[in-house]
Amino acid sequence: MIFTGVLDKSAIGLSMFCILHCLALPFVVIMVPQLTAYWFAGEDFHLTLIYLVLPTSVLAIGLGCRRHGSYQVMAWGLIGLLTLVLAAVYGHDVFGEMAEKLLTLMGGIFVMIAHFLNFRLCQSCDCEH
Repeated sequence: MIFTGVLDKSAIGLSMFCILHCLALPFVVIMVPQLTAYWFAGEDFHLTLIYLVLPTSVLAIGLGCRRHGSYQVMAWGLIGLLTLVLAAVYGHDVFGEMAEKLLTLMGGIFVMIAHFLNFRLCQSCDCEH
């Protein structure tokens, strides 16, 4: 199904954007401190990304798992999404800024792995029919 592939690619892109945001923003803010006044430099930006990644990932992985039956994909996705939510909600206040970044990076990578596997498995299902 083409729709699942589009969702997987969108979720991979959002996860990559989240990782890039976490890695690049500190350096960009050091170079141009005025950027801290913009919406993408605040903590709410992480929650906004979570609001985009969660439904996209749940829908794509759910449709994919129903189709190819690999629950390994669901495990990768669940671990990644829970890690991202944990980082966004509790990361900075409970674990500190560095742990928040590490959790976000790990969660984003896990979500990307899940969507990559989901995409590949869905493609192989299309080829078999």
